[in-house]
Amino acid sequence: MYVADKVQSLREIQEISFGIQDISLYLDTHPTDTEALNRFNQLLIRRKDALSEFATNFYPLTVDCIKAENEKKSGNDTVYGGINHWTWMDGDIPWAGVCE
Repeated sequence: MYVADKVQSLREIQEISFGIQDISLYLDTHPTDTEALNRFNQLLIRRKDALSEFATNFYPLTVDCIKAENEKKSGNDTVYGGINHWTWMDGDIPWAGVCE
């Protein structure tokens, strides 16, 4: 289902982002911990992939995920259907409906 997939994807991005923030705080006091550095880099890659996948399936959450496109896989409504356009405004605000 579209909404469930969207909520699940947003939750995954939030969890990964929390992990990045948590490890970055740890690295502030343990800058040579190679295991933490490796985990941080892995999470950065996962977050970038998750953001890109969300932008492809729904709409961009960050400026670096904006693409000039004409349609989304999810069939999101847009007033610019069928033509390439600035996709930043194609979806809901990221927190819409998540806290309900």
